[in-house]
Amino acid sequence: MRTPRSVRRMSTTTETKPDVERTRRENAEHGFVASRALTDSLQEVLVDLIELANQGKQAHWNLVGPNFRDLHLQLDEVIEAARLFADEVAERMRALHATPDGRSGVVSAQTTLEEFPGGEVLTIDTADMVTARIESAVGTCRRVHDTVDDEDPTSADLLHEIIQKLEQFAWMISAEHRRPKGA
Repeated sequence: MRTPRSVRRMSTTTETKPDVERTRRENAEHGFVASRALTDSLQEVLVDLIELANQGKQAHWNLVGPNFRDLHLQLDEVIEAARLFADEVAERMRALHATPDGRSGVVSAQTTLEEFPGGEVLTIDTADMVTARIESAVGTCRRVHDTVDDEDPTSADLLHEIIQKLEQFAWMISAEHRRPKGA
């Protein structure tokens, strides 16, 4: 005998109830449910990735100086990766019955990234600022990693992908104006 929907119990593995009642077709709704700590950790990563994409566009539009085209195209790659990773994190949160919040006010209030300046910015300065922002986003991923990994190794695997790609971007962009030691 089936229990009526109005009487069905919510998952006992979470401290908060879902915003909507389950339906009989939502089989995935019986799966793993993120704790508040896991949700908060993934939300921190999400806002930094959204902000990284937004700041990357700001830099992309206002870039001037030597190696303009190369950095302009690299920024497109960073922006695309940040957007894709933000989407993956948000969808992972939804899969774990958490609600991602990517509204501009939330992102602005919660990001760890320093605000990018307005107006034109020289390529060398842009490279330094974008590298710093990438490293800040990576820092967030590393800071929340153990909390995430303790509860959900699958989400931690996503963080590994993000860290690997963003660190590669930071290296490539910062190498644009570095000189070998002793040169």
